[in-house]
Amino acid sequence: MLSIIIPALNEENYLPRLLDCLKKQNFKNYEIIVADADSKDKTREIAQTFGCKTVKGGLPAKGRNEGVKIAKGDLFLFLDGDALLPEDFLEKTLKEFKERNLDVASFVLTPISERKYPKILFNIFYNYPLRFFEKRWAHAMIAILVKNDLHESLKGFDEEIKVGEDHYYVQQGSKLGKFGVIKTTEIFTSLRRFQREGWIRLGLKYGLGELYMKICGPIKKEIFKYEFDYPKDEKS
Repeated sequence: MLSIIIPALNEENYLPRLLDCLKKQNFKNYEIIVADADSKDKTREIAQTFGCKTVKGGLPAKGRNEGVKIAKGDLFLFLDGDALLPEDFLEKTLKEFKERNLDVASFVLTPISERKYPKILFNIFYNYPLRFFEKRWAHAMIAILVKNDLHESLKGFDEEIKVGEDHYYVQQGSKLGKFGVIKTTEIFTSLRRFQREGWIRLGLKYGLGELYMKICGPIKKEIFKYEFDYPKDEKS
């Protein structure tokens, strides 16, 4: 069984689209858990309407850990609330994960945009390096698939990390199990964070954060401002 865990805060604009994508999947042996961080909109109501389990969450790391506490699956798929999935996503992902005997996996990302430059930038600065350095550079954003027992060995996500807890999680996971990038499908993601902070500013933040983690380890200080919440009118 697959447990899909979604940390969320005020996601009424995006969550229905993700849940609708999951509803259309050919693979049906899953449960969905939404870890709600005290949303002030209809996030929890929407989750319950779609038949999801709900738990009290917090920032993404805490939300994922809280979701795991009630999860019944032997595989966990952690998804951000603004992701979208192809209709055959679960089927292809689980097949490749099993065939390659992976323990933890991440995905290439395709920005939701009619413009060409976001896709080019994503490929140059994330997707191509992710694939090329797969065996030496375990990274993840937006989505992570992991075996239950490896998650337990990692003792979950480190809730003290301020930024990049998903990167650190798969990097540590790759030391205990086999990491891979799923190649047969992709994740579609919104550009709302780039629209809010700007491409250059956010790109520099990610680059400096990567350098800091390489030299000093996980970011447990407030050196970067991180916002989990988004106003209702911010859409991609």
